[in-house]
Amino acid sequence: MAARVSSIFIYPIKSCRGISLLRAPITATGFRWDRQWVVVNAKGRACTQRVEPRLALVVVELPSEAFIEGWEPTESSYMVLKAPGMNVLKVSLSKPHGTADGVSVWEWSGSALDEGDEASQWFSDFLGKPCRLVRFNTASETRPVEPEYAPGHKVLFSDMYPYMLLSQGSLDALNELLNNPIPINRFRPNILVDGCEPFAEDLWTEIRINNFTFQGVKLCSRCKVPTINQETGIAGPEVSEALKAFRSDTVLRPTQKRKGKVYFGQNLVWKDSLTVAEGKGKVIKVGDPVYVLRKVSSANEAAA
Repeated sequence: MAARVSSIFIYPIKSCRGISLLRAPITATGFRWDRQWVVVNAKGRACTQRVEPRLALVVVELPSEAFIEGWEPTESSYMVLKAPGMNVLKVSLSKPHGTADGVSVWEWSGSALDEGDEASQWFSDFLGKPCRLVRFNTASETRPVEPEYAPGHKVLFSDMYPYMLLSQGSLDALNELLNNPIPINRFRPNILVDGCEPFAEDLWTEIRINNFTFQGVKLCSRCKVPTINQETGIAGPEVSEALKAFRSDTVLRPTQKRKGKVYFGQNLVWKDSLTVAEGKGKVIKVGDPVYVLRKVSSANEAAA
């Protein structure tokens, strides 16, 4: 055993506040409900904290039964959204009837399910510009991950991959360099593990959690979001400077091609999902042991 799962997080609306869970059903595209929604601007492009840091202030709540395996929403099931200065918004979890075409997240574009005018007005008022809330349409759309790294795998509205794992040791090592220590929510992982050395996860290419095998696909390159205080929506420079000092590709991958990136965390895909049908018993829990099945010897050898 290399570590244990210490926290599980999902982020139902991309770039909005996450939800901490004790257990979560796993799917091929990530934990259930993770990044199933995204706010888009008038051109259909995804709004993220990179451009709209106030999204960090939007609190998302789902009914507790939503995390029971096999549960399906009823007409009275809602996602509840709260934000400073805003009335509470209730979004039905039943499938919406409207569609929005021309939705784009990075390189992907397609249609999505539109959550309606009330949700649109709520986000437009909060961000001060025309916006809509849309849901991934799994019935008509697929969004593959980079085929050269994990062929056959797919995501919903995550940036790159279905799961992102970080260790508490890595966060602690970073915090030792900071004047103002930061919480894990700056990095928005899905799985936080504890009990391993700092940055041990850099090396993990195959791990097992509760009998499910995950492939460590590539190191997670970081954007400006870790610089944004998730309680205030305000960015500061200290985190970025610290990461550049000891987590840049120049430092970690001296013999590899320079990409000008910094890395923190490991992107994962659920390896079994290509051959195993989703269904009952596919759950990860806080406290589950993490076993390393395969690893590389240094971050210089890891995919990135």
